[in-house]
Amino acid sequence: MSISTNQALRFARQYKLQWEPTQNAYVLLYPEGLVKLTESAGEILKRIDGNATAHDIISRLEASYPGADLQQDVLDFLEHAYDKGWITNA
Repeated sequence: MSISTNQALRFARQYKLQWEPTQNAYVLLYPEGLVKLTESAGEILKRIDGNATAHDIISRLEASYPGADLQQDVLDFLEHAYDKGWITNA
């Protein structure tokens, strides 16, 4: 299943995004453990707030990184996160 670019995204109930100073990275916490995220994954996921759509996230990232065409990379990662069950539609 693929995500819709105009539906708000949120974290699945059992997942929580958190900055972990000891790891110097964002991590995705869940009951069985954690996933240490790359810098780009953290930048994408920290913009998920239950109101932002994939389109909103892409727009905000492209505003933060002028001249970068991030659409496909962000969509690919959001699809991956959706398939893993980390995120869902709000």
